[in-house]
Amino acid sequence: MIKNAEWLFFDVGSTLVDEHIAYEDRMKKIAIASNTAYDKVYETALEFYKQNRKGDLETAKLFGVNLPSWNKEREILYADTVQCLDFLSGKYKIGVIANQSLGTERRLESYGLLKYIDLVVASAEEGAAKPDRRIFEIALNRSGCKAENSVMIGDRIDNDIVPANLLGMYTIWIRQGFGRYWSIENEIEKADYTVDSLSELCKIL
Repeated sequence: MIKNAEWLFFDVGSTLVDEHIAYEDRMKKIAIASNTAYDKVYETALEFYKQNRKGDLETAKLFGVNLPSWNKEREILYADTVQCLDFLSGKYKIGVIANQSLGTERRLESYGLLKYIDLVVASAEEGAAKPDRRIFEIALNRSGCKAENSVMIGDRIDNDIVPANLLGMYTIWIRQGFGRYWSIENEIEKADYTVDSLSELCKIL
């Protein structure tokens, strides 16, 4: 459905990788540190996400505790990640544009995903993080792909969809993780397509 697409660029967290257990772990730590019921912490965070705010960070601030460290060991793949990348890598070049800590390629390799991916551009290695347009420009330059021949796929409207729209890339919002609660408020936040899973994504590409 997207004409002239040559490269697909994916976010990692809540796009290729399911983070719900890691988020639950962080919420539990906030609950313990603040002596607050877990359900209360979770519901508070959810309300912040629905306001287009970073729910875990804002909840930690509200309850007067430091934001707990992120536990990458609690991240898992979505059930359809491998099948999706296997299918799409036969039709397109596949890239990653992600805000990730050092070692992104190693982690993708450990998941068995790196064999499907032609280019990894991660914030820790590049010194630029989404939504900074520079990290997108780095990916486009290294891939040799024009913006109009590329697609950005991610769960975050602010980090993925808006900057890619501004650069003239096609955009697909995948409503997974807490990013699915974002309320679209203006035209630049609208993705070209919206899907609810990687399996659904494969049906339109």
